[in-house]
Amino acid sequence: MSTPFIRNHQYNLIKRQAEFVRKTVQSAADRRVLETVRYSAATNIVEAFTDLTENQQQMLEQISSLETTDDFQRYMKALEPYLELYPSITLKQIQKLFPKNKKMKMPDLQSIDFRYVTYLSWVDIATNKLFVVYPFEGQFIGIEGRITPTHKKGYCLFCNRHQELAFFTVKTKNALPDNYSAIGQYVCMENQGCNHSITNTESLEKFILSVRK
Repeated sequence: MSTPFIRNHQYNLIKRQAEFVRKTVQSAADRRVLETVRYSAATNIVEAFTDLTENQQQMLEQISSLETTDDFQRYMKALEPYLELYPSITLKQIQKLFPKNKKMKMPDLQSIDFRYVTYLSWVDIATNKLFVVYPFEGQFIGIEGRITPTHKKGYCLFCNRHQELAFFTVKTKNALPDNYSAIGQYVCMENQGCNHSITNTESLEKFILSVRK
């Protein structure tokens, strides 16, 4: 039985590196250039993990020997059984993260493929609010804020892809009673695409921890 060890953002990184190598294989006339790209891709992938077993590392480093488009497709397909699911969560657990929002719209958990989720999010159109749930150190963190479409393209804080953005504003409580401030960032309007593109959780975690309740 396969033991999952690849998180969604790591899988996205592998996919991006594999695509870069595939294009280089098809276009590079200089074998030295190709070998450099192969080595760089394998290194970038392995460095995205902290505690690989020898077998896991060998599996990932197979990217160095791939030649055809079919090879790359088989490589990515072979990694799918090793994807870690987003931690199991119920609607009741989600509600507890947002106790002041008794009537908020809830996500449709049944429709989500949790292999490809780094953070869970959904928009309540009635209140123009974005809700984000992120697993961190064995517990869930829930944040909410106002979402304002910009109708402009730019780089998302979470996934760093060039996409249509919204301005996400989250209220934070200061040390003094009843003293609130707000932190805002530009994020993707479309969270599924964001989850399919994110390759590093550093910016996401930094933002969530800075505004957590």
